[in-house]
Amino acid sequence: IETLAGDISAYIPTNVISITDGQIYLLTDLFYAGIRPAISTGLSVSRVGGAAQIKAIRQVAGRLRLDLTQYRELAAFAQFASDLDKRTKDQLERGKRMTELLKQNQYEPMPIAQQVIVLFAGTNGYLDDVAVEDVQAFQKELLRFLSSSHPDIERAIAKDKAVSEQNEKALRSAIDEFKKSSPLMQKPERPAAEGEAAPSKGGRLQSARRAAERETVKEK
Repeated sequence: IETLAGDISAYIPTNVISITDGQIYLLTDLFYAGIRPAISTGLSVSRVGGAAQIKAIRQVAGRLRLDLTQYRELAAFAQFASDLDKRTKDQLERGKRMTELLKQNQYEPMPIAQQVIVLFAGTNGYLDDVAVEDVQAFQKELLRFLSSSHPDIERAIAKDKAVSEQNEKALRSAIDEFKKSSPLMQKPERPAAEGEAAPSKGGRLQSARRAAERETVKEK
């Protein structure tokens, strides 16, 4: 059903909503912003909820819908606010990365165990020091690394349909190992001058990228 100017409270949408077990509401603004599928986490509802999900998904994504809804509300507010506290800034930064992580290309389904792995990485802060534009590459490289070096983790999650304590420890160790060896995390950093604060983790990759661009200009 297509709504008029996004008005979900009109006669036909409300009547259809009242007789269904939930709805997926798509927003044009999100679609043109490159967020696909362009699902509104605030207006989409499932009355079945977690009952239709395996335990592993509930474990890693239990708060994901609420967190994304809060992020989009904060992002709208942040456009008009100049002074944000650290907690709000951190929430906005993680929201950007989770939004990027959830983007999915057409005709590219992902096995449930891999979904669990990438959601685990995102919700547990492993992407917080990855540049937003590198999130998709980080996800693909992480899955490739786990498939070749630690295939037992994905198999265990697929078999158990849950993230056991043992699987969680193995997954955390594997992600840490990947981050230490990944080229995405091996960007050069400019050493801090005397009296200058060291760059934050979140800005290291961007600082390195800008430094590399300056060096390229000098060579020319």
